[in-house]
This record gives sequence, structure tokens and C-alpha cells, in this order.
Amino acid sequence: MNIYDVAIIGAGPGGLACAIKAIEFGLSYVVLEKGSNVFQGIIDSYPRGKKVYPTIPKSEEGPFPIEDLQPNPNNEPVEDYLAKIRTCVEKYKISIHMKEDSQDVVKEKNGFTVITRQNKYRASSVVLAFGSNIPVDLGVYGEAKTVARNLDNPADHIDAPTLVLGGGNAAADVVSTLSKAKRAAEDHTPVYWGHKKVHFKVNKDVARDLGEEILLGGNIKILQGVIPKIGEVDEDGVDRLLIQTYEIHLGQGVDLHQGMSFPMKHVIACIGTQGPAPVFERLGLQQITCVEGVCKIGKEGAKLIMLTPEFQTSTKGLYAIGGAISPAYIIIQEEGTFKEQKHPNLIFTAIKDGIRAIEDIARHKSSS
Repeated sequence: MNIYDVAIIGAGPGGLACAIKAIEFGLSYVVLEKGSNVFQGIIDSYPRGKKVYPTIPKSEEGPFPIEDLQPNPNNEPVEDYLAKIRTCVEKYKISIHMKEDSQDVVKEKNGFTVITRQNKYRASSVVLAFGSNIPVDLGVYGEAKTVARNLDNPADHIDAPTLVLGGGNAAADVVSTLSKAKRAAEDHTPVYWGHKKVHFKVNKDVARDLGEEILLGGNIKILQGVIPKIGEVDEDGVDRLLIQTYEIHLGQGVDLHQGMSFPMKHVIACIGTQGPAPVFERLGLQQITCVEGVCKIGKEGAKLIMLTPEFQTSTKGLYAIGGAISPAYIIIQEEGTFKEQKHPNLIFTAIKDGIRAIEDIARHKSSS
């Protein structure tokens, strides 16, 4: 069995940055991707035509650390960006093992063994670059797997009222893309945008795109305070999702509920993902649970992984980067103190993380 200098789990922005820098430093590497494509996470979460923004955090300065991985400054659609990434993979001749779903990382005397469903890979160091893409459960009885988590083909929803759940950028992108497709097909059925809260939170770029679609006549209906209640099968055998849109307390234990029902095949739940805390826990990596008064970025009860400034975990030789450690982590400072560190889930950030991790791995190799 080959012993690589580094095993990279995930072929997203951070993973490719790691591979490119490994090539530059002359490190042997292997990239393991559970999906069928490079940037599978972006493919799964971006609807067709969605623009990809080369956003740089306010605390950082450009340019992009690796130009070949930078989205076009003109905010190109995701299809064009993915084509650029495929060209990048060919340019650097990056070797990626597809459909390798990592099951475990075992620490051994002289490194690690990464165990996938099909194979085992040995490496001196490992970089966890798998992002944060575990879908949040709708939490309703009878939920069916026919509820989509992203928009695959807008044409599937033509001539059918469609419900998009979620109050963030991903949901707003799907709403805008669906509305645009319906307008183009002269379909007047609405796109319902439902969120469990009253306020929707989207960034200015997404809000601008959505506003343009509304001004152009998009049939978008906002549903505030939406609560998914139950999955059911109607008299025609169609799986449906019942949502509560309004509740009135009449007194003496009597409540009046107003709701709507949608075929589950026309429901898209963009309700976010769960962090990989269970994965980190299984690997024995140190985490700190946020409590009131301690964390200002992480939510109360959230577990934040502890990392060095080079993104090395509590297990020497094992690194974690990119979306897997967003929106915050605990940085172990040089003087031995801990500090909560904000970590934007951006392409720029993941690339910069990957570069720093590989630089540290190369430094350790050259000094050993």
C-alpha cells in the first residue's frame, strides 16, 4: 500500500487548493471525493444559473490565493465556474478518487489510515476538507425522501405551485431561479417562499437578484412563520407535506390552525446543514461546547473544534479546513490561550485554509 504525504478528504475549493499546493511542494497526495464530480458540494447546493461570487471577507485582502480557483469577478453562473474548475484539474493533472466515501480515519504509529467503503489509504497527514453538507431534518412525522434539498431541474416544477422552505441565501436563489423559469414558460403558478421566522436573511447580492426577478413580474408569494407539521398520503396516493401558516389561540385549550398542503415532489427544503461535530467526536478531536457568555459567534450548545493557527486539530498530523469548521472554531493561540475565531463559509476562505495547512505539512516534512 502506498504511503502518501497527505490524504485530502473532499474535492471542493479547499481540497483542490491542498492538492495544488502539495504538487507545488513536491508532496505525494491523494484526493478522496465521496461524490461523482469535483466540487460536488457546489453542484448539489447551487441551482442552475446561480451566480458564483468571488467574495473576499472584510478582514482579508485580495487577490485570491490561487487564481485558477477564483470565480470570475463578473459573477459568472455556476456552470461556467465549474467548467473553469475542470480546466484547472486538467492543468495541474490533479488525481481525484471519486465515489470514495470516507468512513473513518485511524491514527497509527507513523501516520493515518483513511478507510472508505471500498479501500484503505495510508498517509503521514490528513486534511479534512469535506465541508458541512449534512442536511437538517425537517422534523415532521412521515417525512418522505421525495422532498428535495436543492433545485435540480426547474422544468420539473412548471405548471405546479412549488414551496421553497428556508430563510437564507440558498432558498432565495432557488426561489429566484424557479420564478425565472416559470416566467420563461409563461407559467403563472406561484413559487411560495416559506420560513419558520418572520425575517429572512440574505446577502445584498442575492437580494438584488431576487428583487430584479420580482420587478420583472415573478409570481413569488412570501409565507412567514411557516411550520412543517406532517407528511401524509392523500386519497390519490400522493405524498404531501402539510405546513402550518397561521395559528390562533381561541382559549380554553382550543386552537385554530391554518395550513397548506403541497405534493412533496414540489417541495424544496433549503433549511441548511448540520455541522460535522459528530464526525469530529468520532475521530476523538477536541471540541468546546458553546455556553452563554463564552461564545459570541457559535450558537449556544454548538460544538466548536479546537485548531492551531495552521488548522491542525488536537491530533497531530490531522487538519480541518473550509466549511467543516464554519461559522466559527476555537483557535489555540501561541501563548496557550483559546479564542473563538469567526470563519466565513466562502470559497476564498477554504482556499486560504488549504494553503496554510499544506504549508505546515511541508514544513514538518522538511524538518523531519
